[in-house]
Amino acid sequence: MALWLYSGLAPFIARAAWGGVRRKLTAGGTDPARFRERLGHATAPRPEGRLLWFHAASVGESLSILRLIEHMGARDPDLSFLITSGTATSGAVLSKRLPPRTIHQFAPLDTRAALRRFLAHWHPDAGLFVESELWPHMIEEADAAGVPLGLVNARISDASARGWRRFAGSARHILGHFRLIHCQDIRTEQHLRTLGLDHARAGGNLKAASGPAPFDAAELDALHARLGARPVWVASSTHPGEEEIVLAAHRQLLVAHPDLLLILVPRHPDRAGAIMAAGTDMIPTWHRRSTDGAFEPSSQVYIADTMGETGLWYALAPIVFLGGSLTPVGGHNPYEPAHAGAVVLHGPLYANFAQAYAEIDAHGGGVEVRDAPEMADQIRHFLTDRQALDNAREKSRDFARAQTEILDDMATRITAALLEAPS
Repeated sequence: MALWLYSGLAPFIARAAWGGVRRKLTAGGTDPARFRERLGHATAPRPEGRLLWFHAASVGESLSILRLIEHMGARDPDLSFLITSGTATSGAVLSKRLPPRTIHQFAPLDTRAALRRFLAHWHPDAGLFVESELWPHMIEEADAAGVPLGLVNARISDASARGWRRFAGSARHILGHFRLIHCQDIRTEQHLRTLGLDHARAGGNLKAASGPAPFDAAELDALHARLGARPVWVASSTHPGEEEIVLAAHRQLLVAHPDLLLILVPRHPDRAGAIMAAGTDMIPTWHRRSTDGAFEPSSQVYIADTMGETGLWYALAPIVFLGGSLTPVGGHNPYEPAHAGAVVLHGPLYANFAQAYAEIDAHGGGVEVRDAPEMADQIRHFLTDRQALDNAREKSRDFARAQTEILDDMATRITAALLEAPS
């Protein structure tokens, strides 16, 4: 019944959503000629030979598969790749990082007409959906067109699993189209097996193998020169309610370390102005990346409110607090700061990355803090004990390096299940 209602309403929902889709693409600086991709009209030719299609939601999911694509492309030089995603930001970021023989297109809206146009042009040899980006018509139409399908890096929270169980029949119908289901943790595997999907299998998180986030090496050198001997730490991907805790910790630290610089990277950069307005009552001297350029010798807090530079801040600072973990957001990806060699501080609310945080903490590269005093105490420890900081950073790197073996396993499973298996 749920899928029947969705199918009936989808064309009307898509027509109503089209204006918003255009506005978001325009605001994101997307070439208007590419808007038609959302209606299933291709703006690039299909490459010759076999084509493997990945469908992802936005930036994080799209970037998580790039190393896998590079790995599979190196193993099979006759294989080409197509990535579809829905946001302007993902398109802009991917345009600078696409591996060889890889094309990006904006995903068609979930209407049968748009999807049939898309599939008629691209004729993918197999399709892989990333994490939880599951559009019913897209899955059904691809399967009907004879495209073998897989789901990679699947993640289902406990709350989402309860929702899936309420519509268990619909869930089994949609997920039953996937020949391969790779889960990023045991919890997701158990949730899917409860729904009757016995071929779901945990196999590690693709984001773990994505490597360090990219950065401009010349800009990093310039910032190191500007920083000099000043100590620095980063609070990244913070959410409302967390900046107050971070700033309270920083204010405590400034007493003994008056030259300490905090680089604050809010999860949503458009909150930067409000964060600064509220934060100057606690700490007086701020500078802002988007308006002031680099930090100044007088900067106590530097708010990094630009897109695509997170890798720069992780490469600059040896200590990173990762937000979304002191408020009930579920945590954020700890692998990028770990790949950069930063010790990772985090709060206790990380349900979305429970296995990852348990492992990095046990490995010695991560530390849980519950409030501003604990955060300040832990950072103070690392600032005053260089050996402890160096050891924790090396353990963080070791934790990240150990994750890359997932690429071989995933490439082998995808090839066997989707590209070599009879259709």
